[in-house]
Amino acid sequence: MVAVTPKNIVTMKLHGESRSHARMDIKVRDIETIVDEPTERGGTNLGPTPTESLLAALVSCTNVVGHRVAKKNGVEILSMSIDAEALFDRRGAAVIEPVDIPFKEIKLTITMTATGDDAGIAKMQAELGDYCPIEKTLTNSGTKVEKIWHVTAPASA
Repeated sequence: MVAVTPKNIVTMKLHGESRSHARMDIKVRDIETIVDEPTERGGTNLGPTPTESLLAALVSCTNVVGHRVAKKNGVEILSMSIDAEALFDRRGAAVIEPVDIPFKEIKLTITMTATGDDAGIAKMQAELGDYCPIEKTLTNSGTKVEKIWHVTAPASA
């Protein structure tokens, strides 16, 4: 039996088709989605905006990598919800003037039920930002990402 080693560096590809000044139809793998502006900005409101998509990517990455880091530290996440709130400087996107750090700060409120000891949960919380590539990209660009944790043990049966 031959062991298969996963690639550590991969090329990611997606295709975007402009449908208007505000809407982009995106195809990645066999999935199609829409990134769009709200009607008040001339869009058709059929999907999240590009900046909302970035926040969605951070929340989703926090979920996926959070589960992996939890498992690595002997923690099992039974349920998780994540709320994101961002302080966003729109001047760049509105073409008023360039902005060095468009997302000044992002606050993630992470509510989860998990099994595992306090040390494993603390290690998972401390390590999450080291592994999530979306958070890493944001923090290395100057964005402050704050995580507020609400962790509970499962209710006794």
